[in-house]
Amino acid sequence: MSLLRRVFEVAEGRSVPIALIGGVALAAHGIVRATKDADFLATDLGLLDATVWMPLEAESVTVSVHRGDAEDPLAGVVRFRRDPEPPVDLVLGRERWLDGVLARRQPVELSGESLQVVTAADLVLLKLDAGGPIDLIDARLLLSGPDGPQLRKTVEARALELPRRLQQPLKKLLSAAHP
Repeated sequence: MSLLRRVFEVAEGRSVPIALIGGVALAAHGIVRATKDADFLATDLGLLDATVWMPLEAESVTVSVHRGDAEDPLAGVVRFRRDPEPPVDLVLGRERWLDGVLARRQPVELSGESLQVVTAADLVLLKLDAGGPIDLIDARLLLSGPDGPQLRKTVEARALELPRRLQQPLKKLLSAAHP
């Protein structure tokens, strides 16, 4: 069983919602780009407890827990490695709007394994929140796809859920995506 699937199973076994984000989620929504790892999102800080992941360590998975400090926008990241598979990162968000992102996650089949992925609209918002140059390009690519007009409406509708700090960047992103 893949490392990606095992991480998902351990979290889901604790009734903790997690969902794919990043490059794998982009691919699930039709945007393919190279990525060296797979990323999950969760908000349950209990996943930062290293004992949660002991079953994976028994399967030759190296688990590294990194807690964010008080000023870090992330509560932490748990990294999983098992050669020769690509690493898997579990990103733990702090903000409450992320709970809505996880509540809307959708099933996806990847290499014959059923996982959960964030919606395209939520992926746009997560990319906006990440704010890096590649993240913003990814968000624009999603918004310019065949479902762009409907996706834009959904993103605009979710704007009220976002923290104030993201309101202006969202307006800028939407105006750049559709002049």
